[in-house]
Amino acid sequence: MSEDQPGYRAGDTALLISLPEAHEVIGPWVAETGSAGVDAHVTVLVPFLDAGEIDDGVLAELRGLFAAHPAFELSFAGFGRFPGVLYLVPEPAGPVHALTTAVVSRWPQCPPYGGIFDEVVPHLTVVHGRDDATRAAAEAALEARLPVRARAEAVDLLVFDGERWRPRARFPLATG
Repeated sequence: MSEDQPGYRAGDTALLISLPEAHEVIGPWVAETGSAGVDAHVTVLVPFLDAGEIDDGVLAELRGLFAAHPAFELSFAGFGRFPGVLYLVPEPAGPVHALTTAVVSRWPQCPPYGGIFDEVVPHLTVVHGRDDATRAAAEAALEARLPVRARAEAVDLLVFDGERWRPRARFPLATG
């Protein structure tokens, strides 16, 4: 999610796994390239329902859905690229896929990324929308700090207000 937030409008929502441990490492790069209120994260689903459609019933369903999935550890040891994007690859990716699949199974009208991609690739964006030199500098600076390890303990619901993403709710994953 870049600073100019292409394609997002006020009321759009996202379900993300916030990763403060990863933000300690990649935070300066995320901030430099524009995060619009979002720290280091792996996306579960964007866009989700419009903010006006999210009532207490939807929140309760999300709480139950995520509580049925165990918290998990992630390791980010390698880089990947999309056009204009440098990202870290999460291992294992399976638990992230499982969360996305569970949400989309319940709300099929909300395909990942609006259905514009044939394949959804879990990732932790480091640099988005900058030049090749910036992406190369980020990769060189971060390579020695890998692997980054983080624990996914909850999924956050964020709402875009037209300028920034704002937290709306947090749904813990199962522990123990």
